Amino acid sequence: MPKNPARSALILFSGGQDSATCLAWALERYARVETVGFDYGQRHAVEMRARQTVRDGMATVLPQWAGRLGPDHVIDLSGYGRIADSALTTDRAIEIDARGLPTTFVPGRNLVFLTCAAALADRRGLDVLVGGMCETDYSGYPDCRRDTIDAMATALSLGLDRPVVIETPLMTLTKAGTWALAERIGGQALIDLIVEDSHTCYRGDRTLRFDWGYGCGACPACELRSIGHGQWMARR
Repeated sequence: MPKNPARSALILFSGGQDSATCLAWALERYARVETVGFDYGQRHAVEMRARQTVRDGMATVLPQWAGRLGPDHVIDLSGYGRIADSALTTDRAIEIDARGLPTTFVPGRNLVFLTCAAALADRRGLDVLVGGMCETDYSGYPDCRRDTIDAMATALSLGLDRPVVIETPLMTLTKAGTWALAERIGGQALIDLIVEDSHTCYRGDRTLRFDWGYGCGACPACELRSIGHGQWMARR
């Protein structure tokens, strides 16, 4: 029986390592789980293909919970992506800007994602939103912080006139901890799925295959994933 048999969840699902781990985490806990992805014109559009492969694979590596996985939804936010110009949506160098933020920061991205997801969950009758935001081991994005997520939950609850719960199972984990969580939930089969089929690289590069998966090996996302994988392997 699921740990929350009367509850359901909508996963903000990009097809990357973090959201794949969150999907497995939710399948372990909720009787009904749906996923939502966002097409905002990201340069690494390969993630939109990866997310379906990972979703399909999840039912294979976690067969005991396959029946809990419901529909997938994709929301077109290409107009927003043009407004929130960044190195993820245009051909710009990945570097630190004048505010001390990486140029891969998409202004308000998680705020927009959570607003759209909350509206979808309201119409679908889903109780909980689940996101892979993390403030422990991340790229410095202010919309990944605990305070931001808590403030959004409050604002959405007021705006929708119903409690909006946002679960962030990775919030206090390092990337090594995220690898460990995936292994605890799904063993080597889930680790292999994440390595082979998930996509996290900001440049959308799938020509190079490392122990931790595919990527350019040099962007901030690849660096975090590589370091975390190495730390996790050293502790096993």
